[in-house]
Amino acid sequence: MVKSLLVAMMIAFAVPAYAADLEANKKIVVDFYNKGLNDKDYDAAEKYFGPRYVQHNPGAANGPEGFKRLVGFLKEKFPNSRNEIKRVIAEGDLVVLHVHSRRTPEDRGRAIVDIFKVENGKIVEHWDVIQDVPEKSANDNTMF
Repeated sequence: MVKSLLVAMMIAFAVPAYAADLEANKKIVVDFYNKGLNDKDYDAAEKYFGPRYVQHNPGAANGPEGFKRLVGFLKEKFPNSRNEIKRVIAEGDLVVLHVHSRRTPEDRGRAIVDIFKVENGKIVEHWDVIQDVPEKSANDNTMF
């Protein structure tokens, strides 16, 4: 009985701390995303990178420099691009964003799922899956 009470107390105290970490990680990633991709302000986003930044998108280089090139490209070629975050999900050290990305206001855009790994309050890894929003769909559901 004492053992089960101790386990229950450990869980009761750990859950709020774990939830706070998840919320902190979500805030870090959302701030990074908005500063870098919506505000197109690499300098404001740079502080969120960890000591390493592993990129799993085959079209982007490892390290913050690859992200800096993306921000510069968007700033020059698509200054009105917007990324509307539809969902933010966190589990463990991962934060997932479900995003509607548009390069121009008239553009149907793309559905993007970005996955970030956060360690010690810094972004250290990134994966993404990108799908164009089609003109016609086989169903009446949206992608968002």
